[in-house]
Amino acid sequence: MITQEEFSSQLRTAIEQNRITLPTLPEVALRIRDAVEQDSSTAQQIADMVATDAALSARLLQVANSPLYRGRVPIENIQMAVTRLGQKLVRSLVVSLAMRQIFQATSDTLDTRLRAIWEESVQVAAISRALAQTVGLNREQAMLAGLIHNLGSLPILTMADSFPELMADPKKLDLFVEHLSPEIGKLILETWGFSENLIKVPENYLNPNYDGGPAADYVDIVQVARLQILGNMDPAWMMAPAFRKLGLEPEVEVIEIEGVAEDVDEVRQILL
Repeated sequence: MITQEEFSSQLRTAIEQNRITLPTLPEVALRIRDAVEQDSSTAQQIADMVATDAALSARLLQVANSPLYRGRVPIENIQMAVTRLGQKLVRSLVVSLAMRQIFQATSDTLDTRLRAIWEESVQVAAISRALAQTVGLNREQAMLAGLIHNLGSLPILTMADSFPELMADPKKLDLFVEHLSPEIGKLILETWGFSENLIKVPENYLNPNYDGGPAADYVDIVQVARLQILGNMDPAWMMAPAFRKLGLEPEVEVIEIEGVAEDVDEVRQILL
């Protein structure tokens, strides 16, 4: 059985030599993100970019008309969606919707694992979005933070698929993912050119001692959201700064806060 040190060394070498390719966002999502960040495009131009991907266009219209975002008048086309929702919100939604394409497997064993990670990430994203408004952070960025928090596991699992004995030992594989995913997740988001406040999420989501400053950030939100999903909290997390910054006790069930369950269910329907 391969050791964690051997596996880690082989994984890094494979990434450096492009034998394992880091996940990439679809080109349309990157173009829209860059155009919005540079403040260089009109609503029509952003709409035209979205329209180059038919599946993404259909999903964005579906989301724009969902209970989370819809207004009194139905949104009938992409330009109307961009104008109504705003370019920054559309940017976050497009990137979030495009994330699903990244969780594609090359084997049945890997497919089971990746689907489980995606479903857990969606649940974390949904609760993160609900938590964000309580501390004045952007809800869609919080949702995206939830989706990308465990992204580092993808190249690890792709590599592990070449080691049948490792895939047959779920507990050992989980330990490999836990120890290696923060570093790999950070590398992926740096490669994508994401902002530092999101890069810190995969890097620190497993660190109960993380403290990014006096105010809550996206790491804090994702940590609390993830613990809500996992339950059975390790004692090390009971004193995590994230709970204090969000003004929550570790025992609180976020889903029981008024309005949260409905929003979480809607986000899950959008992304799953």
